[in-house]
Amino acid sequence: MGQEPGEAAPRIPRAELERAIHLVLPDGTIHRGAEAIYVLFARYAGRPAQLWAWRHVPGFAWASRIAYAAIARHRGAADRLERALWGREIGPHSFALSRWLFLRLLALVYLAAFLSLWPQILGLIGERGLEPASELLELLRERMGPERFAYVPSLAWLGSSDLALRATCATGALIAGLLLVDLAPAWCALALYVLYLSIVSVGGDFLSFQWDSLLLEVGLLAVLYAPWRLRRAPPRREPTRIGRWLLWWLAFRLMFASGVVKLASGDATWRGLDALAYHYQTQPLPTPIAWYAHHLPPWFQQASVLVMFAIEIGAAFLVFLPRRLRHLACGLFVLFQVLIAATGNYGMFNLLSVALFATLLDDAFLLRLLPARLRGRLRSSAPRPREAPSKLLLAAPLALLVAAVSGGLTADLRRRAAGRPPLDGLARSVVVRAAPLRSVNPYGLFAVMTTERPEIEIEGERGDGTWVAYRFRWKSGPLDRPPPWVAPHMPRLDWQMWFAALGGARQERWFRTLLGRLLEGEPAVLDLLESSPFPDSPPRRVRARLYLYEFTTPAERAASGGWWKREWLRDVVPPVSLGG
Repeated sequence: MGQEPGEAAPRIPRAELERAIHLVLPDGTIHRGAEAIYVLFARYAGRPAQLWAWRHVPGFAWASRIAYAAIARHRGAADRLERALWGREIGPHSFALSRWLFLRLLALVYLAAFLSLWPQILGLIGERGLEPASELLELLRERMGPERFAYVPSLAWLGSSDLALRATCATGALIAGLLLVDLAPAWCALALYVLYLSIVSVGGDFLSFQWDSLLLEVGLLAVLYAPWRLRRAPPRREPTRIGRWLLWWLAFRLMFASGVVKLASGDATWRGLDALAYHYQTQPLPTPIAWYAHHLPPWFQQASVLVMFAIEIGAAFLVFLPRRLRHLACGLFVLFQVLIAATGNYGMFNLLSVALFATLLDDAFLLRLLPARLRGRLRSSAPRPREAPSKLLLAAPLALLVAAVSGGLTADLRRRAAGRPPLDGLARSVVVRAAPLRSVNPYGLFAVMTTERPEIEIEGERGDGTWVAYRFRWKSGPLDRPPPWVAPHMPRLDWQMWFAALGGARQERWFRTLLGRLLEGEPAVLDLLESSPFPDSPPRRVRARLYLYEFTTPAERAASGGWWKREWLRDVVPPVSLGG
């Protein structure tokens, strides 16, 4: 190989050598054309699937010969196409540096998640919180047997006190720091998954957001993708291919499902391309840039919806195509996340998505982004063989589970898009059984676009009969306060107040508890707010009023300085006291 025709293989006619590649093995065995390529892949690139198919799948060898002959007749055009799709780097591409980057970004996500929960967790699910975890666990103890541990998989069964909840957050932040500095990556990923699942399982409505589920799914796959070593080391060992494909499959599902659910819902604003005319104003926590985006011309808003569908649905399929198209998909996905983060606060979702999409990049691409000195150091140490086969014993069952559950979810999505009833039978059973682990999930935000922005304002009554409003730290309130920048912090009560305002606030158990805690002056709950107008003693009564908020026009903002304008709609909860 690599020599002039006839020099290394005098038994092969020169015309044959010029017509097709020939592989001459040390034992004298000769392979020709497509078979030679498959043998090369199997022997030297660790990719035996094609050779196996050549030898065992009927028709595969015949199709390969035809394809190879067509390419050989147009070798120049094929070479140009190959360079356009795969680049100038030849041979198998490594993903050791790509994995290193993914795990560092995932560590930042976990760190943000646990540090964000730390100041909120007592007010949300603490002993005097809005949805106490201890009450949920006690109820399950009374009504369920040992199956309760599978229904709610959580370390909180060992202790759900305020101290235990705070300790879980602190431990999670500490282990995320260890993962960030590359100590015991797989062990840290496993511990972080268990700790976060423990909180989400008892977190009720406040930990039921899609990015909580996405973090658990990415986190579980990271356990198999991360290297099983204790000490820090250069990114040299090549990760398992099955772990990488599981992450790519998740990246595809996340984007594709997010686009399809919007169409499957039948929502007129999405199908009419008008959704973004409402979105920037009506999303839960807009940023200051959202005000400007809301006032962009209608034609631009409609074009943006088309681009969004092209990225979420069309570009999702690039994940499985040659490397340069896969890199293009990564670039489009990351740009999309940057635009989302610029106009809305979605906690750690954007950073988590970027971490997932980073797995689409190979080392050859990433090395070009590094300084020359560091690039030379990394190139001097070639990637070692992939992880030990024992790791495949763990990855293969998980891959089958992910395929079964995600396949069921995808099939269910297709059925709903076609107006057919949801899945039942075995497929439904598999999805339900796996649900408590929250590790294979459906995705798709804003399937139905909200076209108005109702906001609940909670007021308390002073001794003189005047009513004053409680100020939330992040959600829309004072008209002259600009929309906040808060991500990657996730203010979970502020988010839930957005859902409550859309309807059913009086039926939400946590909302009734919130009013009761305000009447009691509970410190853990008051810490979730920006300020309380009752610093000395709780109010006599509280009430909840509903307002319709809208962004001001440029002229109105120039005149008043306000970002918002509002109109009173009705009382959601009339004045109530502790006694009634």
